[in-house]
Amino acid sequence: MISFNATDIEERHFQKLEECLLPPPGTSVTWVNVEGVHDVEVIRRLGDCHSFHPLVLEDIVNTVQRPKIEDYDEYLFIVLRMLRPTEDLDFSSEQLSIILGPDYIFTFQEGLKGDPFDSVRERIRTGKGKIRSMGSDYLAYALIDAIVDGYFSVLETLGERVIDVEEDLALTPERSTLHLINELKKEIIFLRKTVWPLREAIAFLERGDSHLINDSTRVYFRDVYDHTIQVIDTVETYRDLLSGMLDLYLSSISNRTNEVMKFLTVIGTIFMPLTFLVGVYGMNFKNLPELEWHYGYFALWAVMIAISLLMVAYFRKKRWL
Repeated sequence: MISFNATDIEERHFQKLEECLLPPPGTSVTWVNVEGVHDVEVIRRLGDCHSFHPLVLEDIVNTVQRPKIEDYDEYLFIVLRMLRPTEDLDFSSEQLSIILGPDYIFTFQEGLKGDPFDSVRERIRTGKGKIRSMGSDYLAYALIDAIVDGYFSVLETLGERVIDVEEDLALTPERSTLHLINELKKEIIFLRKTVWPLREAIAFLERGDSHLINDSTRVYFRDVYDHTIQVIDTVETYRDLLSGMLDLYLSSISNRTNEVMKFLTVIGTIFMPLTFLVGVYGMNFKNLPELEWHYGYFALWAVMIAISLLMVAYFRKKRWL
């Protein structure tokens, strides 16, 4: 828990819940960050202490929620997802639930290691910027802005993977390349499902439909809204690129098959007259005209070679080879 105002700051850590955490109203802004939402009893006790709706507590514990915002008059309930790149060029996803009140914020994380809020904590501790002199709505802006900035890091990593797959597709389109394209498409679909609802939630905050959002803070939410639109545009661009790469892969495989079939057809066509000649002179009849000819064997080879060369020259002239 971090409680702060323009002049003072208090930071406390709890291993278990023994008391209601909020100080008297109007004295400071309080941010309570709960790590781990799988202890249902702790969440229930927090809800009882601060009169949170049972449906809010249920959504906090259920970590597969769609990003959304709900207005309960006395507080706003916001659900969104935190995305962070990992060392294997992938990304991790964690649900974050935010309860925004007049002078307090509760954040509930799933409990994965780390979060994107270190810069926000540092600004609170050092008093940099406006965060210590503004209300809880500005703190909510700072937290959401840090989350959206994390999306750009994920998209940068994803863009590098898209470029690598595109290069592999241009050089050697293999079955493994198709597997990578399908994996990237799944991740893009997940990102799309994450960002599109978030745009609606931030638009609600930017419009100021709640009395908990001050007019002075709306302009900051407008900036976050613009960043969200940029993320959506980038996601849609990658989605189109991957769809195009999938079509290119299928076209490359089809062209390769056509080239192989063309080569086999040419070889088969060249050997058709040769097979005919060999079949004719392989028949077991004694009165074949050339059967007793001394140079018959060599003449037959000469005829077959000449036929093969003429057919190859004809195919080249027609640009079939």
